[in-house]
Amino acid sequence: MNKREKIKTVFLYGVFICYIILLIKILFLSRISHLEHRSINVIPFNSIIEYISSKSANVRAFAFGNVVGNIAIFIPLGTYLALFKKDKRVKNNLLVIFIVSLLVEIIQGIFGIGASDIDDIILNCVGGLIGILGYKFLLFFLRDEKKVNTAITIISVIGLPRIFFYLFIMRMRF
Repeated sequence: MNKREKIKTVFLYGVFICYIILLIKILFLSRISHLEHRSINVIPFNSIIEYISSKSANVRAFAFGNVVGNIAIFIPLGTYLALFKKDKRVKNNLLVIFIVSLLVEIIQGIFGIGASDIDDIILNCVGGLIGILGYKFLLFFLRDEKKVNTAITIISVIGLPRIFFYLFIMRMRF
């Protein structure tokens, strides 16, 4: 590995670590603990259907943000898993995303942080799958793992300021 590839690798792992810290902040540290009012939903698509059928514009706006947010925050995880792991199979990487999402929901349920919801797991897996398929698309299109690595490095350079913005400037309360 030459010096340029080492720098790219260190940078990618650095951005990945920043992303994981942001994920922890969003999922655990930005939410208010409600130990006495825990909310757990184990019925798939129940909360999504409730959101869609609501007459309230505020509820629908919250629902849209919740659905899009749960998908968006796991897209990078899918991309980085596909990039960093030697096993590039979609099924195996999606299993890792499912386990991570399940653990997040279990921790949220135990500590009363936010609401534990099977729909969040489903949406997180959809986001992770988008990230994995995005990696696969780049690999198909560019036909070279080094070029894909470079493309993801460039995308990471563009995304890093946004990660820092959310980590250090914006106060998130859900």
